[in-house]
Amino acid sequence: MKKLILQYHFFVLGLIGFVLSSCNTRKFKVWVGTNNDQKIYNLKYGEHQRQKMDVFLPSDYPENSPVVLIVHGGAWTLGKKEHMIQIQKMLFKNNIPSINMNYRLVSKSKKITYKEQLEDIGSAITKFNSLAQKAELQPNNYIILGESAGGHLALLYGYQNPNQIKKIISLSGPTDFYSPEYLHSFYSKYSSPTIQKMVGTKFHRENLSEEFKKASPIANISNVPTLLFQGNQDFLVNQKQGLALDSALTAQNIPHKFVYMKNAGHAPRFFSKTKRDSIIYPNILEWILK
Repeated sequence: MKKLILQYHFFVLGLIGFVLSSCNTRKFKVWVGTNNDQKIYNLKYGEHQRQKMDVFLPSDYPENSPVVLIVHGGAWTLGKKEHMIQIQKMLFKNNIPSINMNYRLVSKSKKITYKEQLEDIGSAITKFNSLAQKAELQPNNYIILGESAGGHLALLYGYQNPNQIKKIISLSGPTDFYSPEYLHSFYSKYSSPTIQKMVGTKFHRENLSEEFKKASPIANISNVPTLLFQGNQDFLVNQKQGLALDSALTAQNIPHKFVYMKNAGHAPRFFSKTKRDSIIYPNILEWILK
């Protein structure tokens, strides 16, 4: 449906109203293109300085178009939305509305775990739901896309909120922190300190808390179609993580696609333009549009 200039003005005014109610608006900005497409940067969805998101709205999309919610990686303790800007630009070029969000980073001293990060995803969705009508989009119609730690968060939030999330896309996301296969693997030996910090509970290998199961996407599967990318040479997120979730989804008859990339390490789109343009981006677009 064609977007009218007046409707776009109402959308921008609505955004500005939300921003003016916050204490810090210096970095908020809106770009409007010649075809009335828009890019809104650093829209606040909460009071924490990390609770900001970039909203890209192309000039023409159907009212039932899903909004792709992008979640960056960084071992839950690092990273920022700008690391995902190339994916957001690719979606914009293909006429797909998107949100690219920051979230609070895991911190023991601040008592922030993955649970608070999931809350931030929910808050970003609530904020955009309140504006969706102005953008001629439907609320609670999202595809969530995450990379690395963001892939984990995307999987977990998506499986826990099937009323909001219609599809999931995980690029190199970890899936399992609890099973005997994980605990007996070498991968668990070097990943457990990071996982312990993310979960916020001590990692006792012989008496592992149920909290690690709650944090594992593979133990929280629901009927949400899932696209998985996994590199066979990924040393940060072992290839068995993707393979295990693929098997679990198959066993539960969940619609999914597993893209297993040979000669690919962690988050290969950063390091291989060929894989990005010939494998990763085409599969993302196909999954969104199918």
